[in-house]
Parts: sequence; C-alpha cells; structure tokens
Amino acid sequence: MFDTIFREYDIRGIYEKDLNEISVKAIGYCLAREMSKRGVKKLSVGYDARLSAKPLFNYLVSGINAANLDVFDIGMLPTPVGYFSVFTDIFDANIMITGSHNPKDYNGFKITIGKDSFFGADIQNLCKSVNEFIASKQNIADDFRATKFDVLSKYVAFYESEFAHLKGLKTKFICDCANGVAGIILEPIIKALSLNATVLYPDPNGEFPHHHPDPSEEKNLADLKNALQGDFAIGFGFDGDADRIAVLTKKRSIKGDDLAYLYAKNMQNPRVLGEVKCSQNMYDEIDKIGKSFMGKTGHSNIKKAMKELNIDMAAEVSGHIFFKERFFGFDDAVYAMIRVLELIQKGFDLDAELDKLPVLYSTDEIKIEASEESKFKIIEKLKNELNSPKNELPAIQDIIDIDGVRIKFDGGWALVRGSNTTPVLVTRFEAKTPEIRDLLQEKIVNLVEKIRQSL
Repeated sequence: MFDTIFREYDIRGIYEKDLNEISVKAIGYCLAREMSKRGVKKLSVGYDARLSAKPLFNYLVSGINAANLDVFDIGMLPTPVGYFSVFTDIFDANIMITGSHNPKDYNGFKITIGKDSFFGADIQNLCKSVNEFIASKQNIADDFRATKFDVLSKYVAFYESEFAHLKGLKTKFICDCANGVAGIILEPIIKALSLNATVLYPDPNGEFPHHHPDPSEEKNLADLKNALQGDFAIGFGFDGDADRIAVLTKKRSIKGDDLAYLYAKNMQNPRVLGEVKCSQNMYDEIDKIGKSFMGKTGHSNIKKAMKELNIDMAAEVSGHIFFKERFFGFDDAVYAMIRVLELIQKGFDLDAELDKLPVLYSTDEIKIEASEESKFKIIEKLKNELNSPKNELPAIQDIIDIDGVRIKFDGGWALVRGSNTTPVLVTRFEAKTPEIRDLLQEKIVNLVEKIRQSL
C-alpha cells in the first residue's frame, strides 16, 4: 500500500497519508537491517524545516533502534551537511528527512551509505522488505534514543580553512533562504569569512510564509530581483534543503548549465557531466577546454556517473551543482555559492563571459501532466513514433535515449522525459532561432498529447 513513496532517487510522500507511524517505523527498521548487512556501525540522521520533521524523526529512530543500529541525531540541517557527515568519514551512513522543494505537506528520506546514494533497485528492494514487514503485523515500540552530534561546527570549519582567501571579500551580495534550512549554515559561514552579505528569511519555518522554497520557479525569485535593483552585485536563492541554488545578476538568472561553463573556465582540463536538459552550449564550449559528458537527471544517477567517469564537476539545469574538484562530489548549494564568489574575486565578469556564448533560444522546463502509470509508456510510444515517417516532424539528426528522449534536429533539439519524482512529463526546447524553438515545441508537445490521449 506504500509502493508509491519509493521513488527512483529517494523516498517521498505526504505526511500522515503516505509517511506515518506504520510506514516510517517499518522503513527505519528494514533500512537499519540492510545497513547492518553492509557493515554500517554508526548512522547519522538529520532533518529540514518541515513541520512533520520531528514526528517522522521519532518514528524513523524507533525503527532504527528496534534493529539495534547506533543512531546519531545531527539536528536540523541542510541535506549537504548530512552528506558531509559520511563523505568525511565521521559516520558510515546518513538519512536526511527532507521534503526539498516539494509542497509543505510532503516529506521524505534521502539515504547515503558510505559515499554512495541508496537508490534505484536498492530502494525497490527496500519497498518489498517494508511491505513484508508491515504485512507481518509486528509492532515497533516508541524508542526515540539518539546521541546528539555536532556536525555543523566541522562543516563551517571546512569553509573557514578552504576559503580563507575569500576573507573580507567586499562584493556585496544577497541570499534568500526562503525559510528553509540554508540560513543555519549560511550565517556562520558568512561570519567566519567576514563576507559582505545580507540574508533574507534565514529562520527555518515549515509554513514558508514568504514564498515557496523552490528557486527554479521565477515567482519565487521576486525578492532577490527587487533587491538587485539596488547596490547588490549578485544574488543567491536556495531551496528547502539547500542542495539547489539560483544565481542572479542584475542582468540575468544563471541556470545550472551556464554555471557549469563558468566554473569550468576556472579549472584545468575539466571533465564535466551534464544532464539531458543542459544547453548544447555547455557541451560545445566545455569541449573546447576539457571534456563534457551527458548523463541521466537526478542526484543519485549523477553521483554514480561521476564516480564511474572520473568527473570533476556535474550540473543540472535546475541548480544542483556537484563538485569533486576540491570537494567531495555531492550537490551543495552553499558550496556552489562560495565558488561563484571565488570567480568574482578572481575578476570574472559573469555576464560578460556568458555574453560571449553563441546565442541560443531555450524554454524553461515545460511540464505535461501524466499519471505515474502512463508517463513512461508515453515515452516508449514516442520513441516508436520518432522512427515513423508519418510523424510530421522536421528531419531528425540524432536521438539520445539515456533518459527519456533528446531529439536533435537541424538548428535545435527537443527533450521529453518522465519525471522520477512527480506525475509529469518534463520537456525542454532549444534552437538557434525563436522560430525553430517554437516549431519544435509545437510539434513535439502535440505529438506527446496525441499519444497521451490514446492510452
């Protein structure tokens, strides 16, 4: 009955409906048993600002304690600090209780064992174990024991050491924490490095009273845009658990793929991984100074590919940035912000560098509603249609099907992929002219809609 909460990258659902005492205690117990089999001795658990965080923490810890695994409470923190607790070998595994950028009644679990994400087949096997445990009607008593542990101090100390050269940077910037958990780490790092920053909405509040914590939505950037009309040089926005960043100059909102290009210009022979939604500019320009790779969307897929391909940095358009060069290989929005400030200190004019790129016209993500049952069926039918001479599309040059379908045409490309987190199809279009972009969008969306209605 809880199958739908076990997603590709993590566990996610609505508090009390999907994530409740029965399901979460079972998840804690079965997950702790699996971790013990893999040699985990010490497990850290943290949470974001969601109103459901504390009861879910108690349910989860009760299940973990029932399985006799030592659990440590690292408190309310951004997801990347949870990753930090295992990538720096303080703990053997981590679970972050987080709803990320989802609506406020959602929550979930992001799981890391060692330096690997727990995802895909592992999560589906966990789903099976949880269902079997619930069917057995075994009872797990409340047991909220967890040893408090301060990871935050170690995390801030890392910045103070690694970025001592930024101390006293005079660049005036503004951050919008959206009442998520970014402020918990931003404020001590800003103080430690004596940075000239103003922080909006740093206090965690699961009601998100000022705006929703999703910086990929333009409406949530309004306060940053207004502030940048003044004397701030640059602005940064963060999602609910601070693993996704928005970067705004007075001229533009810099997407994750453009950020990757800017970062790469400050690296030696960079090996950079992008997802299927990234601009062709990113791939073409990085190939002039290093080597680019295209991979699947999703933090777990990206971390796996980074290890396999020896990647220095990876990026998603939405603002997840993963640094292995000088960091640990996970997505951390505050670290991404600091690396932007480092570019500025070195004299990079971000807008001027982006203005040098070939002009391309792209859409933001365009989402098409599709049920969990139908979205991947639509993708398979679309693949068949693309090979049909009757599809009424411009001539196709190439089809990349590593994650949905990215279709290359003369002068542009189109993407259709099934979201692994929500019941939608995600589309994006890019071309050398607005006319080609709009034509590709019209043709592909109409074809997808035709397929959707036929199911």
